Amino acid sequence: MTTDAVVRALGELAHDSAHPAAEVCACAPPKVLADRPDGTVVRSGAVVAKAHAPDTGTSALAARLSLAASPALRGVLLAPLPTSSGPYRTVLDRPVTLWPYGAPVDPSAPDAAPWEETAVLLARLHRTPPRGPLPPMRGPVKVARAVARMRTARPGDPRLAPVTAAWRTLPGWARAEGPAPTDRGGFLCHGDLHLGQLVRHPQPHGAWLLIDIDDAGTGDPAWDLARPAAWYAAGILPAEIWLRFLDAYRAEGGPAVRADGDPWPELDVPARALTVQTAALALAKSAAEERSPDEVEQLMIDACVRIASLPPELVSEGAS
Repeated sequence: MTTDAVVRALGELAHDSAHPAAEVCACAPPKVLADRPDGTVVRSGAVVAKAHAPDTGTSALAARLSLAASPALRGVLLAPLPTSSGPYRTVLDRPVTLWPYGAPVDPSAPDAAPWEETAVLLARLHRTPPRGPLPPMRGPVKVARAVARMRTARPGDPRLAPVTAAWRTLPGWARAEGPAPTDRGGFLCHGDLHLGQLVRHPQPHGAWLLIDIDDAGTGDPAWDLARPAAWYAAGILPAEIWLRFLDAYRAEGGPAVRADGDPWPELDVPARALTVQTAALALAKSAAEERSPDEVEQLMIDACVRIASLPPELVSEGAS
């Protein structure tokens, strides 16, 4: 977990950015919104300060911040706030960015989750031509790190076998061992799409926007559809919601899948990869918390069992 010094520094930075220096305020104390190895997020009023992972490459971060601030993506990505030293500043050896606060998806109201809105945002992102140098999107890297984390958390545990076997069915590019196929690798991608990556625009009754650009870049756009596809295949996401999401994406002209017909030639590899990632993280987290995987986590582990048992001729190497 992040040190108290980093949390305090983030709170002070967010607070100072939310209020003019001479303004007297009676706002609530800064609040930690997230504290994970890949980032710590602290809110003060209308401003959020995020300390990125210590190993974040600052040139890649700067490119991603420029992407989020691009006028071409206004209404798609939440734009960052400037800092006193440019697009980011360094606080206790961590790169820190500032953002306007937006209301997240309500986890207690799953029926109201903005699946169609998410699909439209993704299609618009994927249709936007990349401009300037951008790093690769980090979806495959996150899968590889999840598998490494699982192995570290449960060394020698036989319960890892189906996840490891499913991992081995993936082509090298999906394990971060090479570039994506050339015909699928040149699109703007979010890189880590889930419902926690959306907020309402800070204005009242505003639209949904995508947040968290740490994994954004160029790559295969099917990766951004892979998590809901994997949940659908594992029996977690109802078919009705999955089809609404897919139809909305196609209606907006999203290039990740063909305009009609079977989407799985494009989605198969990324969906298998996200299944592996989710199952690996479930095993790592449950080990850290000294518990067995819960029902939803077990569904993803069971999905790995099915993937590992597929005949080789049914395991595709990518879109056809």
